[in-house]
Amino acid sequence: MNISPYFSVVICCWNSKQYIRDAVESVLSQTDQDFEIVFVDGGSTDGTLEYIESLATAKQLIRDVRGGIAHAMNVGIKHARGSVISHLHSDDYYLHPRVLETVRGHFTAHPENRWLFGRFLNDVNGTLQPPPYPQRGYSYENLLRRNLIPHVSTFIKSSLFRENGLFNENYRLAMDYEFWLRIGKSNTPLQLDEPLGAFRRHPGSATTKHAMQSFREDFKARFHHAAIHLWPEMALRYLKRRLRET
Repeated sequence: MNISPYFSVVICCWNSKQYIRDAVESVLSQTDQDFEIVFVDGGSTDGTLEYIESLATAKQLIRDVRGGIAHAMNVGIKHARGSVISHLHSDDYYLHPRVLETVRGHFTAHPENRWLFGRFLNDVNGTLQPPPYPQRGYSYENLLRRNLIPHVSTFIKSSLFRENGLFNENYRLAMDYEFWLRIGKSNTPLQLDEPLGAFRRHPGSATTKHAMQSFREDFKARFHHAAIHLWPEMALRYLKRRLRET
């Protein structure tokens, strides 16, 4: 009998041999083993595919997916069989073996919540550091002012994707933020105060390499979802941030 797993962990990769092992091992070490890993590969030639093929775990491998990160994430969702979906990029990882167990426990205790997120840490040259800004509590108003939800620590019931659509592929970097704003209007997430995942900060990471594009897309998402009376405040925040960043 082909029983669907509780979790589908989507890992998008492309020539990721340097980091993907840490991401995968952080999943394989979980105390809750009711998962599958959905690998979405963009045409790797560095040994990434050979590593994935060698893994003796429940997995899917979708090859030669082109068209950007948002498209790859959506392909992963379409193939996912789990009740809860998470996206763990190939250079990120879960912080401890009880992450999935913790998430399932909170969903079981709070069945009315259909998505949740935890805190995160930055991995800078192997050293874990908190983000350089306050990690604020969730409210939709706070979310409109800053993307306070890290995808590495976010878990979403698959029914939310079916009802609200997938990531907007017009966004190449802020696709997750736009989706949080979209579903947050009618579905409040459960926020956990503990860190669940780590972002690896390095020159090749998309948000580091394309920081200004990510900055512009964040504000595009805010203007799209904010009420009109908030636009002047959003415009002022945009100008202040742009001056600070440049």
